[in-house]
Amino acid sequence: MTPASILLLLLIYVPVVMLWAFALTDLAHRRNLSGTAKGLWAVAIVLLPLIGMLVYFITRPNDAVASASPDIVPDTADLIMATDEQITELERLAMLKDDGAITDDEFTRLKAQVLG
Repeated sequence: MTPASILLLLLIYVPVVMLWAFALTDLAHRRNLSGTAKGLWAVAIVLLPLIGMLVYFITRPNDAVASASPDIVPDTADLIMATDEQITELERLAMLKDDGAITDDEFTRLKAQVLG
């Protein structure tokens, strides 16, 4: 390999691959997107890496986690004492509430049952 190709590799290809991996990882951890939307974004990022990443990062909210409803997160004191199973169940209940499958009252009642 020539020094020019090594420089090209380090300055262009490696950062692009890192951004590509970050975009897919960020997409996988987004809670405010449905499975279908995540799948479509993943296809766009994989098939059109540069354009897909660029559009994803431009259209992505600044704080994707903050876009979730604040009332779906239990109190900090509850989370400190909660087990992994309880946290998983609370996340499932929050998704059901966001999807409209359960009401706010049902969510509050079920949350209290999960936390004991």
